[in-house]
Parts: sequence; structure tokens; C-alpha cells
Amino acid sequence: MFYKNNFKRNRFSNRFSNRRPFPNGPRRDPRRSKLEGADINMFIKKAAPLAQEEELIVQNSFADFNISDNLAQNILKHGYTQPTPIQSQAIKPILEGRDVIGLAATGTGKTAAFLIPLIDKVFKNRDQKVLIIAPTRELAVQINEELRSFTWGMGIYSASIIGGSNMQRQIQDIRRNSQFVIATPGRLKDLIERKIIYLQDYSNIVLDEVDLMVDIGFINDVKYFISLMPKVRQSLFFSATIPPRVQEILRSFVTNPVTLSVKLQDTPENVEQDIVRVQNPAKKMDQLHDLLIKDGFDKVLIFGRTKHGIEKMNQELTIRGFKTGALHGNKRQSQRRRILEDFKRDEIQILLATDVASRGLDIDNVTHVINYDLPQTYNDYIHRIGRTGRAGKIGTALTFIG
Repeated sequence: MFYKNNFKRNRFSNRFSNRRPFPNGPRRDPRRSKLEGADINMFIKKAAPLAQEEELIVQNSFADFNISDNLAQNILKHGYTQPTPIQSQAIKPILEGRDVIGLAATGTGKTAAFLIPLIDKVFKNRDQKVLIIAPTRELAVQINEELRSFTWGMGIYSASIIGGSNMQRQIQDIRRNSQFVIATPGRLKDLIERKIIYLQDYSNIVLDEVDLMVDIGFINDVKYFISLMPKVRQSLFFSATIPPRVQEILRSFVTNPVTLSVKLQDTPENVEQDIVRVQNPAKKMDQLHDLLIKDGFDKVLIFGRTKHGIEKMNQELTIRGFKTGALHGNKRQSQRRRILEDFKRDEIQILLATDVASRGLDIDNVTHVINYDLPQTYNDYIHRIGRTGRAGKIGTALTFIG
């Protein structure tokens, strides 16, 4: 066993230096990042932790909303004492039955912004059904977990419909008359084709992180889902950005919507951003090692480009004595959930992930996000580094360049 604090680089120098530069090399993913060769100053920015709070002061509390006492108590138990800006703006119009377009940066509490009023609606009318569509399994699971904490003791049931998990159990949950269904597009489409789910039954629809669903190729599925929905419905649409292809979906999805935006800047103000220059690609892993043994790198999320590269990095860092876990699309869903929970509970120090972990995941106390490989786009960069510096804390984002 080799431990990170007494790793003898000279003893193993031939072993690491003779390898193909990791994870770059002749087999490099053909999808080149659009950020290669870009101005590196986009990855450098000092943190300004108070800027967002000074610009957005929330004037109301959850007690100001006309929600049930049971729900209000669960919100307090969840640790929420005051609405975030997106919650403050969104809850009232959703309670009023309005369609809503919510534009909010990552980590702003938008999940609760749509869950709280929809839970209240279902609690007061058990005939209501809600469908929430999310782009990734991890985000769908997280939404379901937050829903369950808000609905404790209220007799409201949910079904998490995601790939990689037991379909028969999911079908049982649906047939139990779950009022909430949280689904990823692939498994949802499968169950629609099997005639297990009928979208006409759902008069409340949420599309979450729509720009990512479009980016990863689900645009036709989203259009298909919309075509099956009832014409009279409440439609809620949350996204970080609205590119042209998303606008096309919007036109057919919402009616006379309330548009809300609390996106003050592209990147979180309380994230310190800097670069790590790679002079020798063969030594890139050594540079990462030297960072990870420094004080303060207590809970680190490292992003790579490919599933193969992430798995290889996981093996390498494990050999070097780090407690790590890898999260990518080739993992079984049970493995992905266990690894994510281990990271949340601080049982592992480092989570290595593809961009499957860059959207929506709420993980406390991530001290550093490291872009070992450049993201495909600047928008992906924004979402990656949004995993740190949450809940008003200072975080650090480092991007390997060269």
C-alpha cells in the first residue's frame, strides 16, 4: 500500500513516466473541447463572497406563503428558514397555478422552488399528479429525496423512474398511485411505450435543467413528451440558459408564463477560480497528486472528459493512497448511488466524475472542484464549478491548462 503523504516518486518514476500521458494521448476523445486555445483568463477570478447577498435581499419568509401547516413544519425540519431569491419569486405564482419559466444559476435552491408549491397543491387535492423530468439519474434521485423530506407524514408518494434500476419496482411504485413521478427521459419513454405511464394523467409538469436535456440529445424526446401531455396543465420550466433550441420547446410548453431570473453572473461569486499550468503532460498526474496532499483539499470533486479516463484516474489515485470514488455512465446505478453517498458522508475524500455530476447535485462542503480535463463548453464549466462554494461558503475551482 502506498500512502499519499509518503509517496516515493523517485522509486516509481519509471512506472509513471513511461505511461501514455494521462488521459491525453493517441486515443484522445475526438470531441475536442470548444475551450481549447481560449483565453485562460476566463478560468481566473477572485472570490467575492458577499456580492450576491448584497444584490439580492429576500424580504419574505415561508410563513408568508399560503401553504399547509404540515408542509411548513417539514420545511423547517429540512433546515430551510428563509426562501432563496428564486424560491421567493417562484412559489407564489406556482401556488396561483401560473406557468413559470425560472432562470437560475446552480445552487440557488430551484428544486424547492417548484417542489414546495406542487406538494401543497397535491396535499390539498389528491387527484393531482405531477411529472418531473430531469436529465440525469443523480439529479432525479436527489429531487426525489428532497421531495420525501418535504412530504414526511403527509401521505404523499413518489416514484423515481430512472435507467439502471429495477424496472418492476418502478412499475409497482407507479401503480401504487404515486402522486409524483420523477423521471429521466430514456426510462420515461420506455414506460410510455409499454403503456405503464400515460402522460394525459399528469396535469402538472416540470422540466428541470432543460438546456442540458437538449445538449445531450433528448430534444426529440422532450418534444414527444409535450405532445402527449394534456392541453390544460400547469407547466414549470427551469433552466440555466435558454439557447435557440430550448426556445422552440418553450413555445409549445408554456402558456402566458411568469418569467423569473435571479442569475446575476455567469460564475458563482464566492468561488475562487485559477489555473494549473501543465508544462509536461507526462507529469500531469504528479501535479494533481501534489495538489491533493496540500492542506485544505478536504473534499475534492475532479472532472474528466471520458468514462475510461475517469476510471483510469481512479485506479491511479487509489494506488497512490487516496480515498476515491468514480462516477460515470458505465457504473451500475446502485454503484453510482453508493459512491455519491460515500462522498456526501465524507467516507471518501475525492470524487472523480464525468459531467454526469456537473448538474444540480447538492453536496455539502466541497472545498475544491478540479477540471483535470477541459469541459466541452463554458456553460459546462459554470455548472462544474457550481458544485463548490455553496450555501455562502468560499470554494475553489482549479483548471488544468496545457
